Amino acid sequence: MNTDRSTMNADRSAVNTRRPGGKSGGGSGEDGGNKKPSAATRLVALARERYRFVMSTDARPYAVAIDGPNLALPLRGKTGVRQRLARLYADTFEGEVASQSALADAMTVLEGLAEDDDPVPVHLRVGSTPDGRIVVDLGAADGRAVVVSPNHWEVVDRSPVLFRRSGAMAPMPEPVRTPGGLDRFHALLNMDRPAFRHLVAWMAAAWLPDIPHPILTCKGEQGTGKSMTAQMAINLVDPSPAARRSQPRDEKAWSRQAFTSWALCLDNISTIPRWLSDTLCKAVTGDGVVDRALFTDDDVVVLSYRRVLAMTTIDAGALAGDLAERVLMVELQLIDGTRRRSEEELHTEFEAARPAVLAALLDLLAGVLAVLPSVRLDSMPRMADFARVLAAVDQVTGWQTLPDYLAASSNVASDALEGDLFGSAVATLVEQAGTWTGTAAQLLEQVQPPYGARPLDWPKDATRASGRVKRLAPLLRSVGITVDDTQRSRDRTRHKLIVLTRTDPDDTAASAPSEPDQAGLWPEEPPPEPGAYRPDLY
Repeated sequence: MNTDRSTMNADRSAVNTRRPGGKSGGGSGEDGGNKKPSAATRLVALARERYRFVMSTDARPYAVAIDGPNLALPLRGKTGVRQRLARLYADTFEGEVASQSALADAMTVLEGLAEDDDPVPVHLRVGSTPDGRIVVDLGAADGRAVVVSPNHWEVVDRSPVLFRRSGAMAPMPEPVRTPGGLDRFHALLNMDRPAFRHLVAWMAAAWLPDIPHPILTCKGEQGTGKSMTAQMAINLVDPSPAARRSQPRDEKAWSRQAFTSWALCLDNISTIPRWLSDTLCKAVTGDGVVDRALFTDDDVVVLSYRRVLAMTTIDAGALAGDLAERVLMVELQLIDGTRRRSEEELHTEFEAARPAVLAALLDLLAGVLAVLPSVRLDSMPRMADFARVLAAVDQVTGWQTLPDYLAASSNVASDALEGDLFGSAVATLVEQAGTWTGTAAQLLEQVQPPYGARPLDWPKDATRASGRVKRLAPLLRSVGITVDDTQRSRDRTRHKLIVLTRTDPDDTAASAPSEPDQAGLWPEEPPPEPGAYRPDLY
C-alpha cells in the first residue's frame, strides 16, 4: 500500500527488462540470485504504469487510463481492469498466464490504492463541472463528450469530468446543426404542438443533472404510438439497447436497472403497486439502496441515484397521489390508418434525424443555461426546479410550457383522485359538509365505499385511514380540499383530529391561457440577446 516510489520504479524497471518465458510464481532467478517478483506484483506494476486509481463518492473503486479517455473503469467484471490486466500480462510475459489467485491479490492491492485519495464524483452519461457547465458523454470508445455552457456548446475530445459506462448504454451520434431538426422530430410523433413543446423542454432539461425531473408519461389508447414515442425520447437523452423496460419485480431489481442508466422507460404500465410508486418518487428526487456486499458479513454496497424516467400507460388513474405530482403527462392522438408507418420506417427516419435533433436540443439547453440564473417564480409548485427550467424555456422560445404544465398537473391530480375510491369518498363527504372535523376512526365510519362493498385497498382501521388521508392530501388540495391533522380533541383523551376544509382551488393551476397562434412551431421574433438561442434556425 505505502511502497516507496523509488522502490516501485525499480520494480517496474525489473518487470520491463525481464526475459519472457519464466513462471508466474515466486522462486530464485538467475540474474545475480535475485528473487523473481510474483505474478501479483507484476500485475500491480503493469496496472500502475497505465492507470490511476480513484474511489467514487459512493465508495466504488475505479481505474482511469493515464493516457486515455477520462473514463472510470471498474476493477472487476467483464468490462473491468481485471480482464484487461489478464490479457496485458499474457502479452507482456510470453508463455505465462496470470492465475486467478494472482489476479485476486492484485485487485485487492489496487482497491487499496484507490482509497489513498479523497473520493471523486463519477458520473453516468451526464455530469457538471464546478463552474456550472453541463457535460454529456457521447458514449463512444474515444471518450468524446459535449460541453454545454450559456449560449454555447461544443464537442470535446476529452471529457472534463469523470464518466463511468454500463452495458445498458449505447453511443450517441455527434450532434450536427441542421435547419429543421425539431420539425423533423415532430413529424415522427403523433402529438399536438403544445404536447410536443413539453416533450422538447423535458428532453433538454433531462441533461441537467442536479435537479429532479418529472416522469414523462405518454398516455393514450392503443395504437397511438406511446411506446415508440417514449423510446425515441429516451434514446435522444440516454441511448440504450434496452430503452424500454418491463415493470420490475421488486425494489432491488429496480435499483440495479436504475444504477446502469441515466434515463429509462417503464413500458405499458397498467397498475402501479405501492412499493413501486414510492420507489419511482424517490428515484425522481434521489434515492439510495444499501445492501450487503457479495461474500461478506459486515461490508455493504450502496446504489445511489437520481434518474430521468419515462413511462407509458393507458389509464392515468393508476397513479398514486404523490406520484401524480411528479409526472409530466403527454397525451398522444390516435393514428389514422392511412398515416400509420412501420417501426422500421420510423427507426430509419429517426436515426437520420438524430444528429440534427440533438443539436437543436443542445442549443435550447445552452439558451436555458444563459437565462436560468435570473428566473424567479411567483409561487413554487411541487417540481419547483423543473418549473424554473420551463420558465427559462418560455423566456428563450416564447412558448407557454409552464402554464400548460401547471394546468396539466392539476388535471392529472384530479384524475388520480378519481381513481382512488377512498379519496373520492372523502372528497364527496367534504363537498357535502363544507368542513368536516373528527378522528380517523370517525372518518372511516362515516365514509362509505361505493356499492356497499369495501375494495381490497380500502383502509382496514383508523391508523391506516389516517395514513391514507395524509398521502391523499396533495390530491385533495388540487381539488380545493385542505387537510389539517395538527389539532387535538379538547377532552382528556387528546385524540388526534383530522380537519377537512373546502376551499377554492388554485386558479393558476386550474387553467392556462390557450395559445393565440398555432400556425408555426417557433415564435416569429427570435430573442434579441446577442448569441442567444435562435429558434428560427430550425
